[in-house]
Amino acid sequence: MNIAHVALWTRHLDAQRTFWHDFFAASSNEKYVSKNRAGFESYFLSLASGPTIELMSVPELADAPDTAEFVGWAHIAINVGNVDTVNEMAEKARQQGRLASAARWTGDGFYEAVILDPDNNRIELVAG
Repeated sequence: MNIAHVALWTRHLDAQRTFWHDFFAASSNEKYVSKNRAGFESYFLSLASGPTIELMSVPELADAPDTAEFVGWAHIAINVGNVDTVNEMAEKARQQGRLASAARWTGDGFYEAVILDPDNNRIELVAG
């Protein structure tokens, strides 16, 4: 078995698509607009390898409180390759106001930085 895809509820569907393209060179399908569920729209994103990421949105998310359980994920860790790439991406995030935690060696031996997507979900950038 393997993971087919992970899904992220978002209030900012197009901004999320742009973010994933700009930071991770993700490619995506054209926007899917559901005929079965009013207002449901999504994109499937592909990185260089691994499962796809489904970005999903519905109009009622705009009015949901920030603590709504169905918005976002705890975090996702993406192996970006090496220490230099973590540093470069962390600097890019800092310049955009998206850096949550600067690049560092963790106590359990990982080199990582944490950045924020347009909904302020945490993404760990990890050196392979």
